[in-house]
Amino acid sequence: SFSMSFSEAEVQSARGAWEKMYVDAEDNGTAVLVRMFTEHPDTKSYFSHFKGMDSAEEMKQSDQVRGHGKRVFTAINDMVQHLDNSEAFLGIVNPLGKKHATQLKIDPKNFRIICDIILQLMEEKFGGDCKASFEKVTNEICTHLNNVYKEEGW
Repeated sequence: SFSMSFSEAEVQSARGAWEKMYVDAEDNGTAVLVRMFTEHPDTKSYFSHFKGMDSAEEMKQSDQVRGHGKRVFTAINDMVQHLDNSEAFLGIVNPLGKKHATQLKIDPKNFRIICDIILQLMEEKFGGDCKASFEKVTNEICTHLNNVYKEEGW
């Protein structure tokens, strides 16, 4: 079975960094999605109800964008709580990856885009150290989501 190579210190500093973002889960989650839709407009095509929205302001006000932003942050939060328990971590990542691969048919490159925007936002709000302590987590998440996709034949 796989185990993640986080030291206790890395787990603690990653959790500390993430906590700062998660305090405002809905607003920060929304900001991440709005930035993704704005900088990578093709990603909007996966969300039928966001398609017609062109202005960032409009997106920010959308209940659907806000709801999905919060869901993204809640899922990451669940993963962050289990960095020291690979079974529990995969118990969250696997069904999530499966759903996005099979039902939603989301291109897995979008996970990397979202993670990079989260890191960008962390750096803007809380500085480079905050970003650095969370980078390894985003790499883990993306790696495991990509593995799920491979298993599903992507």
